[in-house]
Amino acid sequence: MSQLSRRSHDSVTHEKRLSKYRVTDDDLFDYALRVAILSHVTSSKVTPTHPSGTETKEKEHHSKISGAISNSIISIGDIFKEIRDGSKSVKFPEKLLKVLEQKLQNIAMGKEAAYSDQLTRRTMAVFYNQFMGDPFRRQMKENRSIEELILMFASQATSVLRKEPTLVDDAWKVEVNNQIAQFVRMLRDCLKGLSHVSPELTSRLDMYHAKLSESSNDSGYDSASTSRDRGDSISTAPGISTSIYDMQFVMVIAKLFKIPENAVQGEVDKLRKICTEKAALVDLKTCLKNINVGAPFPGRREDFENDAAWNQWRTLETSHLSQLMVAMMSLNPELAKSMPTDSGSAYGISPRPGSVHSTTSQGTVNRHTSTTSLGSRRSIFAGAVGGDGVPETVSEDVDGDEEIRVGHNFTFIPPNPRRFYKRLVEYCLTTDLETMFGPEIDDADEVPLTILSAPHVALINECAVRWRIGQPYRATCFLELIKQFYERSDVPMECIPEALQAVSKVIHDLEVDKWFSQDAELLANVYGGLYNIFLSSLYHAMETIPNLKVSEIQPYLKVLDHVRESGLINRFEADIGTRLLDLEDHIKMLSTQYYQEKIRKIQAAPGVNCALPLLLMTDELEKVTKQLDKRFSEPLLGRIDIVSLVVEVTVPLFIADLQNSSKKLFEASMNGPTPDVPIQDIFALYRRTKTLLSMFEAFCPKSQHDFDLSRFFMPYVLQWLLETDNKTNQWVQAAVAADKFEADNAEGHSSSIIDLFDSLRSPITFLQELEWSDEYQNARFFTSLSKTISKAVEQYCRSIEELFMNEMFPRPTDYLQPQKSSAWLEKAKQLATTGEKKIEPFNFRPESCVKLNNVEAARKLLDNMYNQMQVDKIAEALAASPVVPEKVERLRFLFTVKIVMAEGLVALDSSPSALLDTFVTLSDEAGNRLVKTRTIYETLNPRWEETFDISVDNPLWLMCSIRDRALMGQHDVVGRSFICLNPPQYGDFLTHDVWLNLEAANQGQQGRILLRVSMEGEKDDAQFYFGRAFRSLKRSEGDMMRIFIDKMSPFIRQSLSRSVLKSLIKTVTMLDYNKALANVTGLYRSALGSNANEVQVPLHSSEKPRVRPEELTDVEIERAIVPLFDYFDANLHILNTYLSETAKDMVMLKVWKEILLVIEGLLVPPLSKLSSDMKPLSDKEVDIVFKWLKFLRDYFHVEGEGISLEALQNQKYRDVVSIRLYYDWHTDTLMEECVRAMQQSLREAVPVKKRVKSVYNQRNLGTIKERKKEKQEKEVFSAETIMRILRMRPNTQEFIAQQLEIMQAMRAEQERSQAAQRQRKSQRPRQGQVPPIPPLPSQDP
Repeated sequence: MSQLSRRSHDSVTHEKRLSKYRVTDDDLFDYALRVAILSHVTSSKVTPTHPSGTETKEKEHHSKISGAISNSIISIGDIFKEIRDGSKSVKFPEKLLKVLEQKLQNIAMGKEAAYSDQLTRRTMAVFYNQFMGDPFRRQMKENRSIEELILMFASQATSVLRKEPTLVDDAWKVEVNNQIAQFVRMLRDCLKGLSHVSPELTSRLDMYHAKLSESSNDSGYDSASTSRDRGDSISTAPGISTSIYDMQFVMVIAKLFKIPENAVQGEVDKLRKICTEKAALVDLKTCLKNINVGAPFPGRREDFENDAAWNQWRTLETSHLSQLMVAMMSLNPELAKSMPTDSGSAYGISPRPGSVHSTTSQGTVNRHTSTTSLGSRRSIFAGAVGGDGVPETVSEDVDGDEEIRVGHNFTFIPPNPRRFYKRLVEYCLTTDLETMFGPEIDDADEVPLTILSAPHVALINECAVRWRIGQPYRATCFLELIKQFYERSDVPMECIPEALQAVSKVIHDLEVDKWFSQDAELLANVYGGLYNIFLSSLYHAMETIPNLKVSEIQPYLKVLDHVRESGLINRFEADIGTRLLDLEDHIKMLSTQYYQEKIRKIQAAPGVNCALPLLLMTDELEKVTKQLDKRFSEPLLGRIDIVSLVVEVTVPLFIADLQNSSKKLFEASMNGPTPDVPIQDIFALYRRTKTLLSMFEAFCPKSQHDFDLSRFFMPYVLQWLLETDNKTNQWVQAAVAADKFEADNAEGHSSSIIDLFDSLRSPITFLQELEWSDEYQNARFFTSLSKTISKAVEQYCRSIEELFMNEMFPRPTDYLQPQKSSAWLEKAKQLATTGEKKIEPFNFRPESCVKLNNVEAARKLLDNMYNQMQVDKIAEALAASPVVPEKVERLRFLFTVKIVMAEGLVALDSSPSALLDTFVTLSDEAGNRLVKTRTIYETLNPRWEETFDISVDNPLWLMCSIRDRALMGQHDVVGRSFICLNPPQYGDFLTHDVWLNLEAANQGQQGRILLRVSMEGEKDDAQFYFGRAFRSLKRSEGDMMRIFIDKMSPFIRQSLSRSVLKSLIKTVTMLDYNKALANVTGLYRSALGSNANEVQVPLHSSEKPRVRPEELTDVEIERAIVPLFDYFDANLHILNTYLSETAKDMVMLKVWKEILLVIEGLLVPPLSKLSSDMKPLSDKEVDIVFKWLKFLRDYFHVEGEGISLEALQNQKYRDVVSIRLYYDWHTDTLMEECVRAMQQSLREAVPVKKRVKSVYNQRNLGTIKERKKEKQEKEVFSAETIMRILRMRPNTQEFIAQQLEIMQAMRAEQERSQAAQRQRKSQRPRQGQVPPIPPLPSQDP
């Protein structure tokens, strides 16, 4: 139900519109009036005859009842069996239950006079209670079977009446039959007020009522209810009323056509003679005969698409016609006399065998004594059925009746029934609409969406039955008229779905392919018209895009979807496709208008940021797209995807605006330090644009766009990378400046390294969040960022080293030359003491330890950053990309120069005991200093072991200068030489040992210096830059640790010197044992005594056992180095407290290595072909030295709590211990052993020279650890130890020189083995040509 508004009806007083097919009102009135009269004739009841007053005997009475029970009461199951065995069941309308509920309630309450009998009311009340139960109503709503409803009532009536004491013997059975008949009649009356009632259902109820009534009459038993019924319905004397006031439908027609009652009465009087039951029966017979002979009406084979549809319709139609005929003859048995009288006829009249009252007086027919055989009426349905599905008895009887003429010869059926029916429905709709919007109807009153009133519905149904209008045409006709009224705005939108629902019910009961062809054609045309109408409505409803709501178009979509899913409009697919294309174009046009209006409004706002309007537009487009996608997740009508259409238009429009703003955006983002368009807005625009393009690809997979997002925004990313690179210097300075270098956590590092890497992680996260689509460009971006990170790490290393050096070499406040204050301080301290020079121990500061921890933490953080950036994948992407760079860059090479050592330096003073304080510089051709080492004090054979990286793109000459640090003034040049860093020369990427002979002005050769040079290609590659950063950290860590050792080394050398050793032997004094023992204790000290793990070196067979000095005890020997233990106690405690575990272990091992070198220096001189002034130690001195070594080893081991014995007793330790084996051998024996060792080395394979330790091998902690494992191979003892001992023996210089030449020959052999390989590499084509080696620069100082 829906409430109709008066405003939806545009014109109340409009003229009556005629149907497209003209049917005059007079003709329509005439045929409708005929049907109304017939309805009155067939439904009116005559006055009953009075029963005979003769008293009957009790025996006679029981005999009559018995006969009635045995011969006349019909089984309900038998009646329904015929239906179950025949066509499919017909469902009653759902609204019948509501009408029936009200009817039963009124009867139970005594409001219905026609059902005032007490037995009837009692039965109806019991059934009403069952009817109101939920199980019963649920069951009825599911199956909606009229037969089951009747059976339910019969069950309740039987239960009630069989217990009634007033009904003796089997009289209750007769009463049950009678009340069932009343119930069926009540159902028929309830259906009259409902619309869309199947004619088959009506005919069935008429048949059930006729059979049950006849059975009740034939029984000869008068109950209270049956007596009342007979009095109401049957009479032969008075006849049927002729007053129109007693004719329900006649009064409806008079009101419908607005004809005065007296005029209608006159028309009824005229038509009463022809509108008889016999005429109606003839019409039915004519229909049957027309069907059999193939006449046009009511239907023939040509009206259907196939034989199956034709046969089904013919079977149902003949069955319906037969049921109507039976119903009429049951109400008026006189009609049977017009039928043929042969006994085989279906309509033959013969006395019922065994009937109580077989006949009455001549000319009088009484319903109680009717001779119409019940069996004959049953035979209409129970007779044999022909092959075409038509009952043979009916067909043969109609065909044999010559009085029935073939053709359209009807009394009640108009010439064109469909046109008349349509005009009648249209007339009723118009009248009801006028009434609905009249003053007598309040706006608040609810009216049915079918518009039609109940009387009009009943009239239309009655006419449809008599005019043989099938249910398909009824529903289609009503839908067509509602469509026409809707087009004229006479009915609201809600009426269309209601009419469609009626069509759907009909289609559910009978498929469209079983319809009349013209009905199916009409439905298809009506559906096509509806589709066109509502597609147009949908077209105009799109005006609100993109703010379109589902509720605005949902009514249209329901109708369109209903019509589309029916499949009946497939024939109009071409036209529909065109209309849908127009709808899509309309949506696109509206989307364009929306975008243009929106962007114009946004751009009208003031401001200099030209990216802001674009950003706001992206927000708007994204919001609109999500809103539409949420509202219209599925395409409309299975084809119109609103979201895709809107996105398909708006995104390209936005891209066009973005491209048009390209120049303006770029200029506004680059105009100064505070540009009009911040770079953050540019990248926000990139992300939003990327989102829009993703939506475009998702919603418009078949559409393409030529916008290259990566290419458009790439300049901004490159500019951002450049700005980020420029900011790294500030990041490093700010992090270092804010750091107090106090340990923040257990790892021992401070805040600066955390602050720096937080700053460096920010651009990495930013780039990753961009999710750049071009994998190659993305790899290039991260490679550039890797270079920036490497640059920042190197700068941080330099800053930390500078601060570290200031702490390790503090300057006094009253210095003259700050750059030389460190050296001056060292010299001043040494010269201030009288007599022998004494070295003051250096005490470390906690801040220095924290700086070393920072470098170690940086390596771990850099490794995490390596994994975060997925550097290996970036390198793979660059390697796999076929993209050729736009410009060929000049090749660059990274040279690694390690300044190892110098030997044979000549002191500038003439004093034979003079020493040098030397450092090394490397300068380019322009005199710019590129490298400077630390200063090594007081030695003519310094070892720097420092590594530097030099990047070149052309061959570069370097001047290597060794200078003697001066306290004041210029540093003196000890010697200089030149080396060329020529890429082709080092193209084998191996390490080359280069000895440079040093020369000084007017002084000739001044010794030589060893440089280890290697080269690798400097690639624009993320792995390379990370390797460079790792190597910078590693070198800084090594340099800082070396400074730690250098600061400890002088005191170690002084404590473990030959002077201490000799003073221990010469001086015999009383020892304070308690003080000695107290000083020996320390952080890593161990108990005195022998150790089972000490390496025992057996003596040679030709040697005699040494005699240990008995005058010195272990305590006395240890006391000589107590100052060293005290120094370790003080400084190693600081290192242990402030250094991280890893750094602490590394420093301890380096201190131990320095101790081993000092012990080795006590025993033997360095290897050289020059003679040595060093004298061998005595046996007593050698034993003391090795006791010192044992004490120090135990000190660092601390009974397992310090450094492990495996780490302490390393290869260098074993080499030092092995010196004892050869130390006292005879010179000739040593020479023989040296030759044997050299021959053994020659027999072995020529060692392969390993490639340089590449930057790529140090790109993360994993590769660094792998490199360490390779480095930790067990070294084989060589003849070098023997030659170092021989240097202290006379007349061995020539032998040593010969052996060294052999060693050099071995190296030469190795170089020759790789000469061919170097030559092949030099012949390979290169991307760029390396310039030739320039001439040697001038050697002037």
